[in-house]
Amino acid sequence: MRKRVDVVFITLSSPILVGIYEEQKLIETIESSQKSSDVLPKIFQELAEKYDIKALFYTNGPGSFMAIKIAYIFLKSMSVLKNIPLFATDAFYFNKNQPIKAIGKLFFVKVASEIKTQKLEIAPEMYFTLPDVLEYSEFNATAAPLYGIGAVG
Repeated sequence: MRKRVDVVFITLSSPILVGIYEEQKLIETIESSQKSSDVLPKIFQELAEKYDIKALFYTNGPGSFMAIKIAYIFLKSMSVLKNIPLFATDAFYFNKNQPIKAIGKLFFVKVASEIKTQKLEIAPEMYFTLPDVLEYSEFNATAAPLYGIGAVG
């Protein structure tokens, strides 16, 4: 019998990170420097052959809107076609609430629960990591991309 797992996708920057969680604990990590539009179908197919996927999770922003849209369209399609629930959270969950590059010297920052843009003279080191334990309470069933973030530029 195949393991029942949750799969987390962080596609906002390179490398793309995919975490496989069994009973909320990280059991496998996949990294790829390929374009998300090329690699997401391959990764999903391999995981679907190996595991029984019970839920999909992803970062719905802020970050590269193109990367977010590609991930959302693909994962939403798989959610509907395979009858797998899709959940989302903002990217700050995966980077210890550090500023996220927007454009130029503008960065997305999260103050309390509000995401804003802020000019920073020194670009902070920014990287995403998969948590060892997946906190379901940080995710929402409203998985659409975060389009409501203030204008950049």
